[in-house]
Amino acid sequence: MKPSSKAWMARTACLGLLALAGLSACSSGTKKPQPAELPPVAALMGTRVAWTAQVGAGSEATAPVVAGGRVFAASTAGTVVALDGATGRDVWRLNLGTPIAAGVGSDGQTAAVVTQSNQLVALADGRETWRVRLPARAFTAPLVAGARVFVLTADRTVTAFDARNGARLWAQSRTAEPLVLSQSGALLAVGDTLVAGLSGRLVGLNPVNGSVRWEAPIATPRGTNEVERLVDIVGPVSRIGDSVCARAYSAAVGCVDAARGNVVWSRAAQGTTGVHGDDRLVFGADAEGRFQAWQRASGEPAWSIDRLKYRGLSAPVALGRVVAVGDNAGLVHLMSREDGSEMTRLSTDGSPIVVAPVLSGDALVVQTRNGGLYAWRPQ
Repeated sequence: MKPSSKAWMARTACLGLLALAGLSACSSGTKKPQPAELPPVAALMGTRVAWTAQVGAGSEATAPVVAGGRVFAASTAGTVVALDGATGRDVWRLNLGTPIAAGVGSDGQTAAVVTQSNQLVALADGRETWRVRLPARAFTAPLVAGARVFVLTADRTVTAFDARNGARLWAQSRTAEPLVLSQSGALLAVGDTLVAGLSGRLVGLNPVNGSVRWEAPIATPRGTNEVERLVDIVGPVSRIGDSVCARAYSAAVGCVDAARGNVVWSRAAQGTTGVHGDDRLVFGADAEGRFQAWQRASGEPAWSIDRLKYRGLSAPVALGRVVAVGDNAGLVHLMSREDGSEMTRLSTDGSPIVVAPVLSGDALVVQTRNGGLYAWRPQ
């Protein structure tokens, strides 16, 4: 029997309480490890600020997205913006008047967010076009593709809506685990398949009717309690063609062939943020901030660095010959994709960068917790 949304909210809150209890225990015991002092900036590559903008305070679930030459971003307070990706100027800006829990998703025309009151809201040309109430909370940005809006909710249900009017088209549910992870998951299109992270699996769905085409486990729940068994897929994921690589929360990193629906490799890895990569390597940070690279084809370790430990690293993004990752001090570290050596370091407003950087054309774009949007281009 599917749990009520109230039950799911209680279970999610319970997980938050467990996390707070852990933090309290740590604060009363051993002093939290401190990061090493950073050396002077290497500055082995030139960059310039392309533009800056402000959207308002954000969270791990309000990540910017690039579509149709625009950068879409949101604040937890309720503001949604569409910016020109080349100049950073407002194309449109709208305050929904209600806090936002997850977003933004967009295909360049329709944008979608989920509010903290469990409403899915669709926007176009700076105005609201429709909204519908969801049966459970959502922490993952909606996916807008193929004239549909897809939503992954915390009860591990994927639902499709008509992007024109919000009509519910189908829903695919999965047997619920006792706890849910209040963190962005995986929801993306790969060819004509909708790929969603459900528990520790990537699942391929038919976007027309929601039927399951394949399931590929990145990690299998193990452990003696509900927290140890929590292995939800966390976003973002790395897609190159049919290859989709993802992290299972605090359990493993692995890659799946989305054309065949089989696991290519899976390797134990104790991280809590998503991964990104190129056609050769997959990159990500573990829970302490050790930054690692794996061979995309085999999962064999390529390299790892320790100099960014305890800096609260975001998920990364790979661009050209470098990998970019943000930290809790508002710094963006650009590293060589070949060995992790520092290429340069960029500064923002000093507030944490808690979501992965994104690419807008040739510009690297980051959003800080205080709501600053910064774009840099190579010189």
